[in-house]
Amino acid sequence: MLISDVRIFLAVHATGGLSAAARQLDIAPMQVSRRLAALEEELGVRLFHRTTRSVSLTAEGEALLPYAQTMSEAEESAIGEFSQTSGKVTGMLRMSTPSVFGQTIVLAVLPRLLAQHPELRVDLNVSDRVVDIVAQGFDLALRIAPLVDSELVARKVAANPRVICAAPDYLKRRGTPRVADDLDSHDCLLLEAIPRWPLVKDGTLYRKRVAGRLQTTSVDAVRTAALRGLGLAMLTYLDVYTQLQEGSLIQVQLQDVSMEQLAVWAITPTRRFVPRRVKVFLEALEAELTQQNQSR
Repeated sequence: MLISDVRIFLAVHATGGLSAAARQLDIAPMQVSRRLAALEEELGVRLFHRTTRSVSLTAEGEALLPYAQTMSEAEESAIGEFSQTSGKVTGMLRMSTPSVFGQTIVLAVLPRLLAQHPELRVDLNVSDRVVDIVAQGFDLALRIAPLVDSELVARKVAANPRVICAAPDYLKRRGTPRVADDLDSHDCLLLEAIPRWPLVKDGTLYRKRVAGRLQTTSVDAVRTAALRGLGLAMLTYLDVYTQLQEGSLIQVQLQDVSMEQLAVWAITPTRRFVPRRVKVFLEALEAELTQQNQSR
């Protein structure tokens, strides 16, 4: 079984189609079809159900998947380990990140990283949805919430507490809340996923009901609305780091409660065979976040 055929099998599974896999691998669609057929012929089983619009794994394909992933990870790890003396980082880094974090932090890390490693490529999925990194073939996912996938490996990268903030114009018009109950008389910008704001009082986390005239599913929309003076926002520190530094948003400190302490987590499918490109990216990310946290 050729490792190149295994990579094609994994790409077809991850992308959901032969043409999409060909684009990801930068090869001709016909080559994907031929090599996949050759792999099925060698194994004596059909690996995918094919229709004109999509492909899906057969039972045999499902059984092959963990073995194929192990083979691919082992190959990448070996290449990475044995090329360390040359300093080269190669291949495609496929990662998923929350939208605002990806746009403000990850994209700030990439220019220098890509300049230092010309053979590295990045496939960046920017979404606030929690993706299945194993099924979709990601090397890495960055998350702000605690890990819920017990079979995955989580590594804390940096602290990222929640903060309440607003535009100077809003605070001038409406006043600055001093205690949690003051939030009742303010327009709070609501994220659909967090209808109640998590606050910590006497060491215990509780969720306070707040009200406002704007609710959205987008962290970026909440931040933009806050910048335009539409209300108070509760976001994480790294979501609004730049705006707090430049003064376009002001952090609000409540005297009787503290904020929930979140963190940035790096999620990988396994502790073994972590590609060198993942390690190098995380080193660069940690350096960037350390610098930002020192400026708080």
